[in-house]
Amino acid sequence: MPFDTNEDIIVAEAHCDGPCGVYDPASARVAAEAVQSMTKKMVALAESHGSDCGTASYINTMSRYAAIKEEEAHKCKSELLVLWTDFFKPQHLEAVPDLHNMFWQAAKLCSACKVEVSEVHAQELMDAVENIHNVFWQVKGREVPWIRAS
Repeated sequence: MPFDTNEDIIVAEAHCDGPCGVYDPASARVAAEAVQSMTKKMVALAESHGSDCGTASYINTMSRYAAIKEEEAHKCKSELLVLWTDFFKPQHLEAVPDLHNMFWQAAKLCSACKVEVSEVHAQELMDAVENIHNVFWQVKGREVPWIRAS
């Protein structure tokens, strides 16, 4: 039987692209921890090699650390943006007036961590994600402790 576009319209509604309702900043935390770990490894590797940074082994290891750091920083940013744009609603801004700036600054730190090797920015990213963790669970009315995997 052919589909009649004038009579057989099906309406579907959802609050987001995938209405699962499952949101949690934990995935952003794990990605931010990986960024911090890779940053520390890159700094330690550079310090241990001194001026001898031209070996294939050094270049290979540093390249792998950099690739992982950049991938995880991008993943962290993606996870944060999903929370910001899909979970948080206008009523949350009343409770947390600095919400937009908090997420914008965290996203900017993800970008900085992608292009830099900065232990300071990696720690600032961890602090920003922890702050978002606390705000997220506060607006959900739950107490969920901040626990690092590393």
